[in-house]
Amino acid sequence: MVLTEVDLTVHRGEIVTLIGPNGAGKSTLVKVVLGLVRPSAGKVSLQAGIRMGYMPQGLLVEPFMPMSVKRFLQLAGNTNKKELQKVVAELMIEHLQSSPIQAISGGELQRVLLARALLCKPDLLVLDEPVQGVDVTGQQELYKLIMHIRDTHDCGILMVSHDLHLVMAGTDSVICLNKHVCCSGHPATVRLHPEFLSLFGGEPERLALYEHKHNHKHDLGGGVCR
Repeated sequence: MVLTEVDLTVHRGEIVTLIGPNGAGKSTLVKVVLGLVRPSAGKVSLQAGIRMGYMPQGLLVEPFMPMSVKRFLQLAGNTNKKELQKVVAELMIEHLQSSPIQAISGGELQRVLLARALLCKPDLLVLDEPVQGVDVTGQQELYKLIMHIRDTHDCGILMVSHDLHLVMAGTDSVICLNKHVCCSGHPATVRLHPEFLSLFGGEPERLALYEHKHNHKHDLGGGVCR
């Protein structure tokens, strides 16, 4: 049995972040939530008619398969042109639509994957390592964007992350997982918990919550927009 005694609730309008070492069972738990793995014990209760959007860690598209970003997004399902352009504008990827998906950067790809998940009009958005392969500046912008999505789309967000000092300031609840729930609650409380410190090391002051405030915006490449 990979996971035992796991109790997880995600409400509309909140971000719940799963953290834990490799092999802790985070991916398994995500698959259970998505209905890809059936639990051997316990139950999964979902709101009737719930729509879920999923953003994987990354995407591998063979170089011999020609596919533009726009075409990739259109494959999300029954999406009309107006809805597509609205999401594309929200994720700031208008300029990428005609680009081959194999040619865009890591940060750009993560935004495209997030846009595709949003096109499902999800009640629950599941994000598996959404800043994988993105530099620190890009990570900050993506986390801010995820919080914006939580606020504007009024969806619940279940997110897997290893970037503790960045993500914990922007999440409503943290679940520290290591084949069972080691600790859970508000980020400010979890970061002081003995089991959290034993898993990730360091003193509490070294794992202080990260707050990023500035009076300018960055583009997808990390440059400052004037």
